[in-house]
Amino acid sequence: MTQPDLLCIGSVLWDVIGRSPGHMPLGADRPGRITRLPGGVAMNIAMGLAKHGLAPALLTAIGRDAEGEELIAQCRRMGLVTDYAYRPEDLPTDVYMAIEAANGLIAAIADAHSLEAAGDKILTPVTGGPLGAPDRPYEGIVALDGNLTTDLLSRIATDPVFARADLRIAPASPGKAERLLAFVHAGRGTLYVNLEEAGLLCQTRFATAPEAAHALVARGAARALVTNGGQPCADATADQTLTRTPPPVLVTRVTGAGDSFMAAHIAAERAGTPREDALDRALAAAAAHVSGDIAT
Repeated sequence: MTQPDLLCIGSVLWDVIGRSPGHMPLGADRPGRITRLPGGVAMNIAMGLAKHGLAPALLTAIGRDAEGEELIAQCRRMGLVTDYAYRPEDLPTDVYMAIEAANGLIAAIADAHSLEAAGDKILTPVTGGPLGAPDRPYEGIVALDGNLTTDLLSRIATDPVFARADLRIAPASPGKAERLLAFVHAGRGTLYVNLEEAGLLCQTRFATAPEAAHALVARGAARALVTNGGQPCADATADQTLTRTPPPVLVTRVTGAGDSFMAAHIAAERAGTPREDALDRALAAAAAHVSGDIAT
């Protein structure tokens, strides 16, 4: 089996995205384009990491249906390590569906039921397999996404097998943000959230990203990176809060922007880039993504 550079744990599925060039109010019916591409938070992060020359392993559930076989083939063509993915016979490959327009994300549905049903089976390679075990904890970077169940995320936050890992966590969507509370309470990992998600974790609303990042650390988070669209973002720890403003760009898509930000940030810090520069690189990657300057 291939030895990966780091792990991406969470959703790997098909993204079905409909995009219209105009504004879309609720109930609108507009012409546009519909695409199907590999997606899911863990997948998007892994693809971003691969663009930075890394070989991440996917710990996820991918069905053995035709969609799953095609997805595995796509992953391998991009240099992603699929050797450790859980491949259930009785579960279909998951799907994410979204509608986007000039005024942003209109609606989305994430069907990650197979990932949730698989549960801790996806962790076997690192909890008692070739990548780790209780007597040899995994010591590398682990990118996690909130499509995992609350119970599974809580286990990862406290399980000794992850005690030496550099945990990097994203909520997947505002609706799943509160699943990350286990990491806030445990004081583990680096949280990557937007302003709305930070507010949900703190049960309040924030006006700025620096305010939100500082509040998350005050509540127990070891480190919090909070983004706010084109407004200043923040990277906070107990010792320091950094702020940076994203470069101005024309927004042509929004799905996956946070994942591009997170992947670029992880890659930069893994290479030893200082915090300030790593944040700048992450913002540049997200800006390039939303402007359409790079391929999905």
